[in-house]
Amino acid sequence: MSTGIGEAMNRTEFEQALRAKGQYYHIHHPYHQAMYSGQCSPDQIRGWVANRYYYQVNIPRKDAAIMANCPDASVRRLWLQRVLDHDGDGHEDGGIEAWLALAEAVGLSREEVVDQRHVLPGVRFAVDAYLNFARRASWQEAACSSLTELFAPEIHQSRLQSWPTHYPWIDPQGYSYFRKRLSEARRDVEHGLAITLDHFHTGQEQARALDILQFKLDILWSLLDALTMAYVHQTPPYHTVTDQQVYHRGLS
Repeated sequence: MSTGIGEAMNRTEFEQALRAKGQYYHIHHPYHQAMYSGQCSPDQIRGWVANRYYYQVNIPRKDAAIMANCPDASVRRLWLQRVLDHDGDGHEDGGIEAWLALAEAVGLSREEVVDQRHVLPGVRFAVDAYLNFARRASWQEAACSSLTELFAPEIHQSRLQSWPTHYPWIDPQGYSYFRKRLSEARRDVEHGLAITLDHFHTGQEQARALDILQFKLDILWSLLDALTMAYVHQTPPYHTVTDQQVYHRGLS
């Protein structure tokens, strides 16, 4: 990460600088823009859903890593809700189950999504980098990396508004994940933003926080770069030597 350091910003200026990072959010990636404008093929939609599943199942693992590094019980109690949101609480299904419903709605089987056969190496490596960062960074830095949620409600709303019109072949019941996250993301970002504004005070610390947020934006953008190669340009990994999906599914 870069170390461009200036004078410390006040709380309002720092929040504005964090929010300004939204210009690099993956809602602006050509792959997402194609999805919103109805230009994606069914295979491109299914490829995104299947690959994004790997990100989804690692979100609660990331959140558990943050809690493991956090000595403050009050923070852990609030952060725990994020894990329950995705894993479910034993009474209601969570976001991962809702994502599998989306997968079935676009024509994928639960089995082929859960076994991760479609997950591209670039997607796997990027998501793993995010999880490893959350494990190794301080809990405040890892919490800061979650602040892409500042921009998430817009992306979920865009899907809910555009997909039913452009992709009538998708079962509408599959959209529950996006509706669910509209409120959850707004709630989560209040907590993550407060942690970040409270912790990063000096110019050096604030520059670090902005770099961390950019790192997370890089992760999300890289996922779509990998999908673009495989599903838009039709150049999946190893396409020059085989038409088989030889890339690994993870190491034990």
